[in-house]
Amino acid sequence: MKNDTQLSIKVIVGSTREGRFGDKAAFWIAEEIKKQEGVVVETLDLRDYDMPFFNEPVSPSFKQEPYKNEAVARFTQKIEEGDAFLIVTPEYNHGTSGVLKNALDWVYPEWNNKPVAFVSYGGVGGARAVEHLRLNVIELQMAPIREAVHIPGDQYFQVLMGKMNAEDLFISMSERAQRMITQLLWWTRALKSARHL
Repeated sequence: MKNDTQLSIKVIVGSTREGRFGDKAAFWIAEEIKKQEGVVVETLDLRDYDMPFFNEPVSPSFKQEPYKNEAVARFTQKIEEGDAFLIVTPEYNHGTSGVLKNALDWVYPEWNNKPVAFVSYGGVGGARAVEHLRLNVIELQMAPIREAVHIPGDQYFQVLMGKMNAEDLFISMSERAQRMITQLLWWTRALKSARHL
C-alpha cells in the first residue's frame, strides 16, 4: 500500500549516449533530494526503457487501454507512481535529446497535474533545452517550476576529460540545487493535495 504522506520523486536521466554526463548529474541531484524528510527518490534511466519512436495511431491523451510495448508499460507505471519529476537533460542543437522527447510523448494522463524541475548541461548551461522542455511539459499539463540548475559546458567537459572532480563541480552548484529542491517540494505537496480533493 502506498504511503500517501511520503512524496515520490522520480529523477529521469535524459541521455542514453556512451560517455554521457547525465548519469553523474542524476546521481548527484538524487542524493541531494534524499536529504529531505518524507521523500522517496527513484532514478529512471532511459537506457532501461528501450521505447521505440512513438508510432501509435492514437495519442496517449485519447488512448482507451495501455500501450502493449513492455518498456512503455513499465515506464508509464513509474510515471504514474511519481508525485513529481526532476529531469536531467543535455542540450543538443538548441533542444533536448530525442530519446527524452520520445519518452515524454509516450505518456499523458500519468504526467498530468504534477510538478517538474530541471538539471541541464551543455551550451549556455543547457538553458535552451530546458526552455524547449518547459513548452512540452505544459502541454502535458505539468507544472514546470522556475528554479533550475544549469551546468555550463566549460565546467562539465572538465569532468568528462578527467581534469576536474565531479564532486567539486557539484559542490559549486549546491546552493542553486537547494533553491530548486525547496521550490519543487512546495509544488509537489500542493499539487498532491489538490489531486486528492
